[in-house]
Amino acid sequence: MRRWSDELEHFLHEQIPLAGAMGVRVEKADPEEVILSAPLTVNTNHHGTLFGGSASALAILCAWSWLHVRLSDEGLDPDVVIQRSEMEFLLPGRMEVLARCPGSGQRAWKRFLQTYRRFGKARIELTAHVSAGGETAASLTGLFVALEPEALG
Repeated sequence: MRRWSDELEHFLHEQIPLAGAMGVRVEKADPEEVILSAPLTVNTNHHGTLFGGSASALAILCAWSWLHVRLSDEGLDPDVVIQRSEMEFLLPGRMEVLARCPGSGQRAWKRFLQTYRRFGKARIELTAHVSAGGETAASLTGLFVALEPEALG
């Protein structure tokens, strides 16, 4: 199996500067699950807790990364963008945070892949959970789109 963690972390830091500024690290990356971490020290708000924008960005990066890895594992390299997201904040994070995206179910993935291969674009809903100190601090539900590279121009 391909080792994605180092490759993905390098890509995120090079291509998405915010990931580097946030101190994002790839803890695990494979077609089954992606886990990202970020230190609280550079992602804090004026209360000394996790900044909501950082939680949201980390969750989006995590779900985006899972889709990127999964598509690459299929030998595909489309542009991946987020179309819509909803974030629910459950409690203040006071420690290093982890974001986890378990991917989609097999049925949703199969439908997504068939649609992409047929039309050159497809949408899939993904979730990512942000935890701090082992407790879920926030959850993201997002609609992500894969497009043929020339579609974005």
